Amino acid sequence: MAVLTLSTAIYAQEETDNNKVTLSGSIQSDVLIPQEDTKIGSPKYDDWALTNTYADLNLMSKNIDAGLRFEFLKHPLPGFEKDFKGWGVPYFYIKGKFEKLEITAGNFYDQFGSGFILRNYEERSLGIDNSLLGVRFVYKPYKGIRFKALTGEQRRYWGHSPSWISGTDLELNLDEWFKRLQESDTRIMLGGSFVNKYEDDENDQIFADATHKLNLPQNVNAFDARLQIQKGGFNVLAEYAHKTQDPSFDNGYIYRNGNVAMLSASYSKKGLSFLVQAKRSDNFSFRSRRTMTGTSSFINHLPAFTEDQTYALAALYPYATHPDGEWAYQAQFGYNFKRRTAIGGRYGMNLKVNFSHVHAIDRTPNLTGSVNGTTALGTKGYGSAFFKWGDQTYYQDINIQLERRLTKSFKLSLMYMNQFYNKTIVEGHGGMVHSDIFIADGRYTISPKMTLRGEAQYLATKGDQGNWMFGLLELSIVPHWMFTVSDEYNSGDTKLHYYQGFVTFNAGAHRLQLGYGRTRAGFNCSGGVCRYVPASKGFTLSYNYNF
Repeated sequence: MAVLTLSTAIYAQEETDNNKVTLSGSIQSDVLIPQEDTKIGSPKYDDWALTNTYADLNLMSKNIDAGLRFEFLKHPLPGFEKDFKGWGVPYFYIKGKFEKLEITAGNFYDQFGSGFILRNYEERSLGIDNSLLGVRFVYKPYKGIRFKALTGEQRRYWGHSPSWISGTDLELNLDEWFKRLQESDTRIMLGGSFVNKYEDDENDQIFADATHKLNLPQNVNAFDARLQIQKGGFNVLAEYAHKTQDPSFDNGYIYRNGNVAMLSASYSKKGLSFLVQAKRSDNFSFRSRRTMTGTSSFINHLPAFTEDQTYALAALYPYATHPDGEWAYQAQFGYNFKRRTAIGGRYGMNLKVNFSHVHAIDRTPNLTGSVNGTTALGTKGYGSAFFKWGDQTYYQDINIQLERRLTKSFKLSLMYMNQFYNKTIVEGHGGMVHSDIFIADGRYTISPKMTLRGEAQYLATKGDQGNWMFGLLELSIVPHWMFTVSDEYNSGDTKLHYYQGFVTFNAGAHRLQLGYGRTRAGFNCSGGVCRYVPASKGFTLSYNYNF
């Protein structure tokens, strides 16, 4: 009620001298009423209801913005119990906006380049919020020039990591300076970034017996340089990042510099697109605390170069970026066959092919010392030839997708995916899982306001738990209703059904969903970052409101 009153008051305010104050925000609340199910491993909870609830408020005007977020996770959803439990206001900011300068104090998110040395962002489904609490300056002294400077502490759950992160970023857009580049539809961007992490010595936590001591660097520096050229539909990006010695839990406390290099090229025009890219990373785990694990302590982000899958069985074995080092390749091709052609048929057809391959880098032992029986700890660890592969494939998939309208009312999408997933590398055990995945997705328009969609999926594998099947039916009645039922069934080892049913109601900016069913234990991933989700069963309620 207070929010609605405040919103009405602000919007009713008279506009004076080009300065109008507006209020925006959102509310998201996900609730589970859990039930014990020993067959799938869903435990009995002491709380009758579990919830993750967030409320964002933002005030905006010509020269000043301000905002905050309230989070309530006192009784959090499964998988969020250990570190996420609590409630409060962990995010707030005030921003001053002037002609050439922007100053933010409080919490903020930012990214330098592709994120190799700095990426702060929020992804609630993965439990990630690594915002910085401090100050950020964005200065644009002249057209085509953007300079950033920031400093702060990184959020980790309900506290902050005991280190200080500072950085600068400069981007030069040369096409804004030269008329000939503009006339030839050519854009050239040069960028450079620097990030420093200052962290005190934590030897007491590394060696409980205090018999040995490492000379840990208090300052770790990272540099990034990039060049991007766009001309018409072509886009080429080359980027390189380097990090000084950063002994940590991730790399076994070795004193080796880290680096990552990426080359990406793409082309797009009406009806045709392609993408090819390669990335090599070596010892590039960059955390705000060297002894930490988990996703929220990363300062940076390394993209996975694998396609994020939305179909249930295609996403059953998702890849998480290996921060110790990897060679990653991706190629993607898309083509739209025109209508009324031999292949395109009456309504045309879309083809998309994606190939991803992730491999170990070369590692040649370079051990010169021994501490506590761990020969690599305290040394440079290993050598690595840049273009040489290691002896393991981490991940590979090729998937082909076809989408075609067969009649005016019916559209069919087909997908085949061949996948190799090194479960030992990603999850710590399980060996290589090779699977073939077949998917059919049909959409039938019953009337202008009613659509029925169905999915049939099959995953065949001789590894892990064996074969899986998935079926879904979804009825949409615009503009308000959607009814969904699905079942994910393991026909291999467990013979378990993971059934679900949902009713969704939309009204303007409001979205309400009621559901019941089982959720399979597994990994939820996005962009190469994954979080383990335990099995659960029960009634669910989800509410979203944007204003």
